[in-house]
Amino acid sequence: MYKKEKKQDHRNTYRIYWYALLVCAIISAGCAEPTSAPPKIKVLGSALYVKPDQGIDKSDLMEFAEDVLGEMYFTIEKADVDSGLIRTRPLPGAQFFEFWRSDNIGAKNTFAANLHTLRRTVTLDISQQNPPGDDLCHKELRTNCNVHVQRLSLPEQQVNSSARVYGMLSRSSPSLQRLQLNPEQKKEMAWIDMGRDSQLEAEILKRIETQIVKRINQRLQTTEKET
Repeated sequence: MYKKEKKQDHRNTYRIYWYALLVCAIISAGCAEPTSAPPKIKVLGSALYVKPDQGIDKSDLMEFAEDVLGEMYFTIEKADVDSGLIRTRPLPGAQFFEFWRSDNIGAKNTFAANLHTLRRTVTLDISQQNPPGDDLCHKELRTNCNVHVQRLSLPEQQVNSSARVYGMLSRSSPSLQRLQLNPEQKKEMAWIDMGRDSQLEAEILKRIETQIVKRINQRLQTTEKET
């Protein structure tokens, strides 16, 4: 009889604890800040798409793009809001000791930038157009990103002996290495087209997407506080 009463007491205590935890969980869920729905933004390949109902216009995208490029140490050469065009000046690839830079995306690009003299130029084209398969006037913002890569080609000078290897690519001496080129080399110096850097294109668009999401969430939080 005593054992049965003791078991019953344990069961009652267990139920009380269980109900208390359930009540606490409900209260915590009610006090938590509501999470905003994910904005209708997507990155596909080398393009960023923003739905028209997100409250983001072309000038906002221009602002976000310029901020992102500035953070990555690109210098803006041209920015036209009317045409939606942003173009940067060529930026030399980051070297291994420039740990604060982020224009080398991936091991392959990092190795190439340290092995060769590379430079990259970014072009962003922001426009409004209908999504594929949408014949109605539901124009969304589209940002195309193009990162053009070039490699410096320096003609070698003829070396008559191994003792003069130091002067193969520049006006150097055995005791002093210089980056000064000969007149003949300057004439033949050229930047070779290496195509596009798709990894850097995706990284730039992802950073712009992050800026857009922050702006939308800030607006939602402000609206919720006002209401």
